[in-house]
Amino acid sequence: MSAFERRQWEWENATAGAIAGFATVAAMHPLDVVRTRFAVNDGRLTNLPSYKNTAHAIFTITRLEGLRGLYAGFYPAVFGSTVSWGLYFLFYGRAKQRYSKNGTHTLSPGLHLAAAAEAGALVSFCTNPIWLIKTRLQLETPLHQSRPYSGLYGGLPGDALRTILKEEGWCALYRGIAPSLFLVSHGAVQFMVYEELRKFIVDFKSKEKGETPKTDVKLLVRLLEDLSEILRDSVDYAAIGASSKLAAILMTYPFQVIRARLQQRPNHDGIPRYVDTWHVVKETALLKGFEAFTRASLQAF
Repeated sequence: MSAFERRQWEWENATAGAIAGFATVAAMHPLDVVRTRFAVNDGRLTNLPSYKNTAHAIFTITRLEGLRGLYAGFYPAVFGSTVSWGLYFLFYGRAKQRYSKNGTHTLSPGLHLAAAAEAGALVSFCTNPIWLIKTRLQLETPLHQSRPYSGLYGGLPGDALRTILKEEGWCALYRGIAPSLFLVSHGAVQFMVYEELRKFIVDFKSKEKGETPKTDVKLLVRLLEDLSEILRDSVDYAAIGASSKLAAILMTYPFQVIRARLQQRPNHDGIPRYVDTWHVVKETALLKGFEAFTRASLQAF
């Protein structure tokens, strides 16, 4: 692969990631709002209604806040997800190229993990302010005691960023960065599991036909010659994607709870509810036990 083709491939992956991120947010945002509200509810909040389960939460939000409540924080979520996935695929592709010596060496599981972790860490530093704004907008309800934000940035569509900078300073934009860096393992685990399962299936099918593994392009040409095999492969890759996502969620969800609680808006007196990551862990364990870290895990799908 020439340098030009490699750069083109990287940008194609970045574009595909950005489109996938947008589509995912547009379809799943109401569940993300519910997940965020479950994650921060420690039993002491007075500005959030009490929800029994996901269905009850969606019904209550729709009744009290309308569609605007279900899509609270939608603009920063779309922007953040599009940017995050675009940058992730770009950084991940370049890291893989570097670790594989421009494709001349096969990557081990450890190097796949290192490439995914490197990409995730870079994306976290770039996008943490966006996720903080999204979280705060998702937590605004009619019961909120502070003046509500009106959107992402002054005037159109709102003043969340401006208000945060004025009331809390630049450092507030990076609240929750520590668990965000731990959450790098989410993408790392997902991509590592996906890559290894994909490689296993390709090797297995090649051995079935008595062939050595070939490039992805040659493999695709061979698949196009047989429609039934294409359909079978589609199921295989869907199962791989679901399995890798499930593994990543189960291993990293507690860090999402910690990050959401750290990123809450301070009380009306300006004092944050939680000081740091250890404070969240300690207070949550004392009040609700460690099961509180996985209570809303079903809303993560």
